[in-house]
Amino acid sequence: MRIVYRVALASLLSLAVSGVAEADSQKRRGNIFKHDYTAAYTVQRVSVRTSCFPEKLKAILAHIAVQTGKKPMVTSGHRPRSGRSQHTRCYAADIRVPGVAEKRILAAAASAPGIGGIGRYCNGLVHVDIGPKRRWAHCGRRK
Repeated sequence: MRIVYRVALASLLSLAVSGVAEADSQKRRGNIFKHDYTAAYTVQRVSVRTSCFPEKLKAILAHIAVQTGKKPMVTSGHRPRSGRSQHTRCYAADIRVPGVAEKRILAAAASAPGIGGIGRYCNGLVHVDIGPKRRWAHCGRRK
């Protein structure tokens, strides 16, 4: 009779432990599927401020990463004293994607959902933001 009680007690304990483990895995699984877009881009220097980027801007950078097959490198993010720029509100990023042609980066940015402004600079940087829709080129050629 003791053996039956021990087996029953062991079964109850194993069910209780597996139930707790399953609940923990459910909690972790929810975090795994939550979008963490910070892995979709890198920063050029430690001093580049990206921690305040809204999810919409992070999603645009992730979209560019998927479309180009490489992570964009953010060269400039939040700049609190940059006048009327979208960088002031942390709504913009200047990027480059090493090894990817500027035209491909611009095409990927243009197809990103929620994109606002897209700009290009002579030094190969591309500006993306979530402000009003507009396009510009500071190299003399308009796209």
